[in-house]
Amino acid sequence: MSRLRTPIIIVNFKAYEEVEGSRGSMISGLCEEVAKDSGVSIAVSPPQVQLSSTASLVDIPVLAQHVDAMIPGSRTGWITPSMVKSAGAKGTLINHSEHPVSLDQIAKAIELCRELELATVVCADTAHKARDIAPFGPDFIAVEPPELIGGDISVTTAKPEVVSSAVEAVHDMNPSIKVLCGAGVKTGNDVKIALELGAEGVLLASGVVKASSIKSALRGLIQYI
Repeated sequence: MSRLRTPIIIVNFKAYEEVEGSRGSMISGLCEEVAKDSGVSIAVSPPQVQLSSTASLVDIPVLAQHVDAMIPGSRTGWITPSMVKSAGAKGTLINHSEHPVSLDQIAKAIELCRELELATVVCADTAHKARDIAPFGPDFIAVEPPELIGGDISVTTAKPEVVSSAVEAVHDMNPSIKVLCGAGVKTGNDVKIALELGAEGVLLASGVVKASSIKSALRGLIQYI
C-alpha cells in the first residue's frame, strides 16, 4: 500500500557530485522545509549510502533509488528490500533507465516490497512498457523517455502524448496505479501540464539538484499545485 500522498514531487538525487557528503543532507532538508511550508507532497531519493541518515534527518518520504529482487542472505553487493525498509525508507524506485532490470525482476521486486509495505515507483520509457508493468501492481509507474532525461525540454512539451497514453494504458489495466512523468521537468508549468495530462506527480533530478537555488526551484515546481 502506498503511503505517498499525491500530487507528488519526487526528487531523485542520482549520483550527482552535488549530493555527496553533507550536501545531500542539505538538499533533503530544503525539500522538507518547502514541503512543510506549502503542504505539497515532496519525497527524496538519495544515494543508497545516504538512505539511513536521510531517513533519520527528515520527516518527508525517503525512497531508495533501486532494490534488487533478493531476500537477505549471502548476497554481496546486492540491495534487498529488507535493507531499504530497515534503513527507514518508505519506498523505492525500480527500473530507472539508468539502472534497468528485466520484467521478471521488476515483478519479483514489487512482490517483495509489497510484503514489507514499501511503496514502489517503477519507471517505464514508453506507454507500451508502462502497460507491460501495470499487471504487477506497483503503486506508481513513472513514464520517462530516456532521450529527454537531464535535458532542457520537458516530456510535457516534447512528447505530451507519451504521458497521456501512459495514463490511459496503465488505467486500462489497473485504475489504482498512479502515473507520474519525468524527463526534462524543471518548471511549475511542466508540472501543471503533467497534472492536466492525467499524471499525479513528477519524478525529476537535475531541475532541483543542479539548480542555483534549490529552494526557488522547488517553489517554482509546486506553484500550480
